[in-house]
This record gives sequence, structure tokens and C-alpha cells, in this order.
Amino acid sequence: MKYHTKEDILRLAEEEDVEFIRLQFTDIFGNLKNIAVTASQLQKALDNKCMFDGSSIEGFASEEESDMCLYPDFSTLEIFPWRPQQGKVARMICDVRRPDGSPFEGDPRYVLKRAVQEAEKMGYTFNVGPECEFFLFHTDENALPTTITYEQAGYFDMGPIDFGENARRDMIMTLEEMGFEIEASHHEAAPAQHEIDFKYDEALITADNIMTFKLAVKTIARRHGLHATFMPKPKQGVCGSGMHINMSLFRDGKNIFCDESDVRGMSREAYWFIGGLMQHVKGMAAITNPLVNSYKRLVPGYEAPVYVAWSAKNRRPLIRIPASRGEDMRIELRSPDPSANPYLTLALCLMAGLDGIRNHIEPPESIDTNVADMSEAERKRLGIAALPGTLIEAIGELEKDTFVQEVLGKHISEKYIAAKKAEWQRYRSQVTEWEINEYLYKF
Repeated sequence: MKYHTKEDILRLAEEEDVEFIRLQFTDIFGNLKNIAVTASQLQKALDNKCMFDGSSIEGFASEEESDMCLYPDFSTLEIFPWRPQQGKVARMICDVRRPDGSPFEGDPRYVLKRAVQEAEKMGYTFNVGPECEFFLFHTDENALPTTITYEQAGYFDMGPIDFGENARRDMIMTLEEMGFEIEASHHEAAPAQHEIDFKYDEALITADNIMTFKLAVKTIARRHGLHATFMPKPKQGVCGSGMHINMSLFRDGKNIFCDESDVRGMSREAYWFIGGLMQHVKGMAAITNPLVNSYKRLVPGYEAPVYVAWSAKNRRPLIRIPASRGEDMRIELRSPDPSANPYLTLALCLMAGLDGIRNHIEPPESIDTNVADMSEAERKRLGIAALPGTLIEAIGELEKDTFVQEVLGKHISEKYIAAKKAEWQRYRSQVTEWEINEYLYKF
């Protein structure tokens, strides 16, 4: 049940003995933040009178314009199943606004809302289903995370080989208690790597769900004495974690990507959507793959995409058309990883696809063989470009793509680029163990 009025929420809080309410929001880097209020302050929160200092959040606001207001989305009210049953804890996801009630341009949720409104003007509903992968590692004697695991399980293995099976089951039960429809779960390719898939929904709901999913997974993992990480590549020599994005556009209840008369069952809009994604995907990379570590995943040999290509047959390209056809037709973008801000990622996917539809951007020919097996000369002959290989390359592509910057807005673009350049500089200044092992004895 979704709660849409203040009276509904006030009544529920009293009936369910809710004592604390977390007002959650997400910063531009995809980090979940919150302010907690007691039940006595709930009316104030519902009246949009809870304020915070935006200058304390990196990438938000300067000290001169730091006052920010939280506007709870009543439909996101959930009681945390893992908290005490006396004096329960609930949450609401909030929009961030200025004191005069106007949207704050640095709020990622606002960026996605703006993109969804653009789609609605064209008569479209944007549905998204994510595939979120993560690792479960042991913690040390101080409960701090490590990258240690003693299991050797791989794809679809089960217990007792899969050491994380019990934790994954509890995660699923908790998520279902919070209203998620879990479609499947399994052990992934690397030892200690897992995937839980939940049903697609409209874009804003899905972005909210991704943030809730990550919080629930981390919380339940800790209860099992484990650390769940959505870091893209925590261990060398194994596959990293992705967050594949499955997308479809609906108009009047019909999937517009479907055309049974086409040899692939795809409509012109589906092809144009792919064309838009391919045109902007390099400029999007700093958002879809936001960490220095993200680019340790996007290397040949570990299933993640490296080259800008699409296929309805091959499972390994950047953009894949899964076998489902008809109303289940969808486009899967395989480059994003789970450290990405879901609001900004989905906004960019949608707007890039709509740009393709508006301007009839034709994609190149599909590549139905493994691009990684081709020679460099063959890829060059076919015009197959590579994704950015480092974070600083991705930032350069973002700076060149004015369309992507317009989707993000001036505020986020400038703050994000500056922060990521600083992150790259911090990384560049490090002397790694690899460098010591490679060079110390030689030189």
C-alpha cells in the first residue's frame, strides 16, 4: 500500500508505533544521506519544514546559498523491517528544494524527474529493470571490511559451495517485506559475487528502489557478519560487478520497441534509441562508471563491455537485445556499474535514447561476434570505438558532450567534473604496490 496523504502517514505512524523517521536524499555522487526526526516532528516534516545545510554536502551548494528544504515523497514511506519492532524506524525519500520551494538544480532526483517529464511530453513511459551485482566479503576483528573470502563458487552454484546463500535469502525476504518483487537471484561469476534482480518499474520508482536495495543488502550482510560492497572491481583477476540497465518505452500501454514485421522484432524507435545511446555513451561514462576503480572492470577478458557496439545475438556487447520479444522487448545497456548514481544514470539513458528518436539517429550495423576477439585493424575498419579507459578520459568525453551536460544541468556538470578531476589527481599521486613490484628492482 502506498500512502499519499499526510493523514495516512500520521495515522500509520501512530498505529505502527513508528518513533523515528529518516528523511533520505541522494547526493550527486550517488551517496544516500538522511536526517532523522522523531514522531513528534513528523507533522513538521510532512509540511516540508525540515531544513539542512547544503554546504555540508559535497557538490551541493555554497555557504552563501546553503539552506535547503526536504520535501518528502509520501509514496516512498517504508518501515525498516530490520529495526526494532517497538519504536519502529521508517523512511521517506525526499526531493531537495530551495527555501522558496523551487527545485534545487543539484538534486539528482530532480534531474531524473525532468527527464521523465520530457518523455511524458512525447507520450512515453520509461520502464527500467536493473541487474545489481555485489560482493560479500568477510570483516575483520573490528568489523571493518576486507576483500577476504574463502569460497570458490562460480555462476549459479548453490550451497554449501555458495557461502553467501543464507545471507542472500535473508536479503530477498527483507526486500519482499519492503514491497520489492524479486524475480531471480543467483551466485555470479566470481567467488563471493552475487546478483539479485527485482522487477522493472517506471524510472523514478526504479531509481528509488536501487538506493533502497543497496541499503538493505548492506544492512542484512552486516547482520551475517559480512560486508556487501558495490565497488565495481574489488579484486584483481576476477569479473567485476555491473549494473546492467534494461530499458523499454511504453505508449498507451504498448511497448513501442516492438515491431513483429522487423527481422529482429524491433521498431524504428528501438533502433533510434540505440543510436542515441551509442552517440552519447562515451560522454555518459563518467556518470555510469564514476570511479577510478570503474575502469578496472571495463577491460578485455572479464565479460564487461569495452567497445561501443550492439547486438541482438552476442551476449557481450555494450548494448544487447535480449531474446524476449513482443511486449517484453527491451534494450540492455551493460556498461553501468553499481557505484553509479541511479537518478543521473537513468536520466542520461532516457534522454540519450529520446535524442536518438527525435533526430532519427541510426545505429551502426549490429556486431554479432565477440568484438574483443577482433584485431585492432578489424575494429578500426568497422568503425568500432572503445569506451573511455580511465576516469580522466571519461571526464574529457563528458566535457566534450554538451548534450550530456545539458541533461545534468550546469550546477551538477560543473561540480561533478571538478570533483572527479580532484579524485583523479589523488589517484595519480599514489605509488601502488604494482609499481613497486614492477620497477623497484629494475631501476
